[in-house]
Amino acid sequence: MSSISRDLRLLIRGIRNYLTGRPLCISFEVTYACNARCRHCHLGGPVPGEKRAPADEFGRLSRWLQPVVAQVSGGEPLLRPDLEAIIRAIRRPNRPPYIVVTTNGALLNRKRYESLREAGVDEFSLSLDYPDERHDEFRGIPGLFRKIETLVKELTPLDEKAITLSCVLQNDNFREAVSLADLARQWGVRLNFSTYTWMRTDNKNFMISSDNLPAFRATIETLRRYKKKYGTIYTSDYVFRQMPKYFEQGEIPNCRAGQRFFIVNPDGRLSPCGLIIRHYSNLEELKAFRAENNCRTCYTSIRAGTERPARYLLFDNLGVTRKKTK
Repeated sequence: MSSISRDLRLLIRGIRNYLTGRPLCISFEVTYACNARCRHCHLGGPVPGEKRAPADEFGRLSRWLQPVVAQVSGGEPLLRPDLEAIIRAIRRPNRPPYIVVTTNGALLNRKRYESLREAGVDEFSLSLDYPDERHDEFRGIPGLFRKIETLVKELTPLDEKAITLSCVLQNDNFREAVSLADLARQWGVRLNFSTYTWMRTDNKNFMISSDNLPAFRATIETLRRYKKKYGTIYTSDYVFRQMPKYFEQGEIPNCRAGQRFFIVNPDGRLSPCGLIIRHYSNLEELKAFRAENNCRTCYTSIRAGTERPARYLLFDNLGVTRKKTK
């Protein structure tokens, strides 16, 4: 079956899930353990005695919940030696979901890349928050920036759509956003931007300060023009417009956690999002959460991506902005 047929199936499932209230994206957080010590994250280091569901359980949940996109994350998902088995359990050949592995990249190499691609991974999203070695300090892994540079140059020629970069914008790095876009274009990969949230660490110092809001707005407008010119940024224009509002107001109302998106924890239990530490066993319990949910204090990538209005979900994912690198 051709990739066009699969794209059509993804589109059909997306429309169906949007209209029926099923999730557009599920993040399978397969471990809380991580080999990094990121300054903007509450995770880091080993998790002794962590309860982990077997690969087949993640597959069962995916078939039951039927997301359009399955994001496999953590922690650092590559720390799970059975990650390939998890991917195979989630994967349905030529059908949804579209599988994205989010990783800091430190443990990725060509051999692991090829084995995970064979298992069914569509895309690897590599975190990159600075266009130089400052990224090493921010993520707590010496040599990580050069490792990512080497990975991108080695793996992108194998499939230019399989490697993407992801940057979390915050008070210390937003002025580097255009340089990151230049770097991604130079490397021949697409780049997505998302916003920092203080809820992970209770640290508001990385929120865009009121003094920096004018410069942040100007940066966002520059990125929108960059996207239109080159097509290598795939952040939605709708999301770009929401970002300054989030930092100005400190919130975005009408969170759809537990509906448009939710989390499968390492032990297989469900949570509405990765920032609300509640666990549920079924969708009925999640519906009860949604009825009382008034949280509005984050605008993470998974929330921003799934809460776009229908026309943006449709046209953004149809690839109206095509990749241009010259």
